[in-house]
Amino acid sequence: MKVSINIQAGICGFETTVTACGSGVKEPTLIEIESNCEKIIALGESVREVRGLDEITRGFDGVIMSEARNVLRGCCAGCVVPAGIFKATQVASELALPKDILISMTKEEE
Repeated sequence: MKVSINIQAGICGFETTVTACGSGVKEPTLIEIESNCEKIIALGESVREVRGLDEITRGFDGVIMSEARNVLRGCCAGCVVPAGIFKATQVASELALPKDILISMTKEEE
């Protein structure tokens, strides 16, 4: 299964497209990342191939989130792109159904 996710990361203005191609639970998922963010490009280089079941089993200790911790420092530590990569991997590996992800924000004055 092939899945593409477009992520607009927020105030930084960076956009990322994640394409994940998988052939089931036991096979590796191939990940391609296009972004105008240098840090996300670096992250993409280190997560080109992962196993979806391993990522779910290991959670935040899986390859995707571990590499995100190594690459995304400072204000980038809160980047939403790694979650999008993780979700694309789940769907491409046939471990989850495709469903849009939405994070919306409302600032309230006190």
